[in-house]
Amino acid sequence: MYFAALLARTEDGWEASDTELLDNVETLSDLADLAREASADEDTVLVLIEQEDEWFGVVRVDGEDDPRIYVSDAAAAARSSYGEILLTDELLGREPGDDGPDLDSLDLDGTEDGEDEDGDEDAPSAESVPHGPVGDSEILDDLGVSAKELRLLDEDALTAIAESLGASEVLETVR
Repeated sequence: MYFAALLARTEDGWEASDTELLDNVETLSDLADLAREASADEDTVLVLIEQEDEWFGVVRVDGEDDPRIYVSDAAAAARSSYGEILLTDELLGREPGDDGPDLDSLDLDGTEDGEDEDGDEDAPSAESVPHGPVGDSEILDDLGVSAKELRLLDEDALTAIAESLGASEVLETVR
């Protein structure tokens, strides 16, 4: 089960809204546009996403600046549709369009049609996406969540982030 919410910083504190990302968002650019729409004055907007206790992600949009991203476990996120939006080539340190090893380096063992040995055609390989956190771990430093604290979060990470921001009550209204 997924949970996604937008937290928009305003003069009066934080405002929260839930969102069905899959209905509105197919790319990181779409996600950034959705976040910008949540802020009237180009203030900071955080997109908080979690898949139960598997992984969480934070996307920060400050006005027209490029979005900043942090994902707690890239390998787990790569197996989800929300995670695919966040795990850009840039975030993973790949050249755009580099989908993995070239044909010369593949061990073609009868699964050439795109299926791995377990039969899952779209599962990312362990080599293509790192296990563990990726992205900007300092994404919330100026808001009271240090890089170290962010990396240590696991279960119920979004609640812990919201508490640090002073936004736990508004986040709970959309849960």
